[in-house]
Amino acid sequence: MSPTQSSPAESKYIIESIAVREFFNDYGKQLCLRLVNSEKSLGRSTIRERSVNRPALAVTGYFKYFANKRIQLFGAGEMGFFREQSSARRKNVMETMVAKKIPCVVVSRNLAPTPEMIEVLENNRVPLFRTSLSSKAFTTEVTMLLEERFAPRSSYHGTLLDIRGIGTLIRGSSGAGKSEAALALIERGHSLVADDIVKVKLMSDHSPVGFCEDMFRGFMECRGIGVINVEELFGIRFVRLEKRIDLVVTFLEDSHKIEPDRTGLDRKTFDILGIEVPNMEIPLRPGRDMARLVEVAAMVQAGRQLGHDSANDFNKKLLEKMNG
Repeated sequence: MSPTQSSPAESKYIIESIAVREFFNDYGKQLCLRLVNSEKSLGRSTIRERSVNRPALAVTGYFKYFANKRIQLFGAGEMGFFREQSSARRKNVMETMVAKKIPCVVVSRNLAPTPEMIEVLENNRVPLFRTSLSSKAFTTEVTMLLEERFAPRSSYHGTLLDIRGIGTLIRGSSGAGKSEAALALIERGHSLVADDIVKVKLMSDHSPVGFCEDMFRGFMECRGIGVINVEELFGIRFVRLEKRIDLVVTFLEDSHKIEPDRTGLDRKTFDILGIEVPNMEIPLRPGRDMARLVEVAAMVQAGRQLGHDSANDFNKKLLEKMNG
C-alpha cells in the first residue's frame, strides 16, 4: 500500500472553549434554557469540556475529582438532597463550587433553585439557568451539541459531493476541472455539499464530515460562466448541508512520469484530520469524461464498503487460473 498522502497548506484548529454567553445565544432555545440571574453573569464564564457533570457528590461536600470545567447539571436528585440541608450548608457548597471556577449551573425539569444558589451565583457572576427538559434529555442534547462544537476542524481545497450516498471530495490543482466535473455530476442527479473551500470537522466517531460556510452554500464557480446558484438552477434536492467524506478523488496533471494504477490493487489514502480516507488518482487527459470516472470511483468505493472488491476478485481468479 502506498504511504498516506497529506494535504498541503491546510491548517487544523481545535476549539478549546466556548463562552457561556455564546452557548446560551446559539443553543438556549433548543435546550429550553431560561436565565435565572442577571445578564451580567454571562460576561466571563467559559465551558472548557464537552461533557455535563452531575454534582451528586459535590452537594454532599465531597469535591475530590470534581469536574469543574463542565456544565453543572442539578437534577431532581441533587435538588431534593440539597433542599434537605441547612441554609449555611447549601451556601458553603455553592461557594466551594464557585471557587473552582465552574462555567454555569443548569437546573432541570424547571425546578426552582434555592435562594442560596441564586445569591452565591449572582454575587460571583456565574450564570444560573433553568430548563424544562429532564436531566436525561438535556444531557443527551447538550452532549451532541458540544461534541460538534468542540470537534477538530480544518479546510481543504476541492469540491465535495454526495454521489450515490458516497461523500466524494474531488481534489486537484487550480483549473484542473473540479467544478466542471462536479457540475456534470449534479446534472446526473448527485448533490453538491461544498465547492472550492471544503470545511471539515472530525466527529466523535472519527468520521470526517464536510460542509461549507452558510453564505457559500449552493454556489459554484465555473470558469467562463462565473458563479452559479445550484439550488436555483437544479432544485433544492441537489444541495446538501453536510456529508461524511468516504472517498477522495485526485485529478493529476497528465505526465509520462506518472504511472496510473491499472489494477486497483495499489490502494492510496489521503489524510483528513488524522483519518486515512481512500484516495483514487485519475490522470487528466483530453477527451476523458472525468465526471463519469468520478461517478464510477464512488460506485467502486460503495462496493468495497459492502465487501465487494472487483480488483481482489479478479486477482484471486487470475491466481487460481495460474496455479490450476
